[in-house]
Amino acid sequence: MKKVKSVLALLTVAAFVSSCSLTLPVNATSNPVGSKVGTASATGYLGVLFFDADASIRTAAKNGGITKISTVDIKQSNILNLLITYETIVTGE
Repeated sequence: MKKVKSVLALLTVAAFVSSCSLTLPVNATSNPVGSKVGTASATGYLGVLFFDADASIRTAAKNGGITKISTVDIKQSNILNLLITYETIVTGE
């Protein structure tokens, strides 16, 4: 019985510290890929609560000093739907 409790405790801890991250392409233009990279992120709690979050393409381009966008990627990280982070990654010149 003690061994079963230990295994259950270990599985519970593993579930709480596990996370998932996924990066997907969103858009590409005919502009050449530049050397500048800009990012913007938004973090949400419980899957629905986002406070002062701005992960827009415009903000990411502004943060990187980009005026001609080449590519846009979105990275999503998720920890048990309790903490979700969206990051927009823009490249260009």
